[in-house]
Amino acid sequence: MRFCPYAQRTRLVLRAKGISHEVVNINLKNKPDWFFEKNPFGLVPVLETSKGQLICESPITCEYLDEAFPGKKLMPSDPYERALQRMLLESFSKILSKRNTVFYGGNSISMLDYMIWPWFERLEPFQVKDALNHAPKLQRWMKAMKEDPAVKATMTDPQIYKNYLQLYLVNSPEACDYGL
Repeated sequence: MRFCPYAQRTRLVLRAKGISHEVVNINLKNKPDWFFEKNPFGLVPVLETSKGQLICESPITCEYLDEAFPGKKLMPSDPYERALQRMLLESFSKILSKRNTVFYGGNSISMLDYMIWPWFERLEPFQVKDALNHAPKLQRWMKAMKEDPAVKATMTDPQIYKNYLQLYLVNSPEACDYGL
């Protein structure tokens, strides 16, 4: 579901690592029966490998992609640094103000940044972007994130997102494909 922040996490990592993929949008209010065969809980994202293996839950799909595919690694190789990023993800709202880096994960974009970005991208459509007026480090981070190719490729125009929400709230079957 392209409007879901959890699914967007996986799409960000797919783009950042240059992994060829196909996206199948699911109507979250009217999920097809076949989807429950992929994930009995009916949650997105579900990553299906070329071998037919199914992987669910966005942090797990993202870590799988980072480990299974070559190229730039988004998670640190050091076990402590990986654990630190996982801890930061659990409490990211307080962290950036204590770090002297542009990105949450350090001096370059990392898995941690991709895992939290989808919620910040939605500030404007939810009309709460002004909440960051007194948070210059968050503003700097958001500006840097918007320059990343994977973020650019997965961002949704705020007006399209608003229109999607209107359709979603009235249970419209056209919601998941709005704007395509």
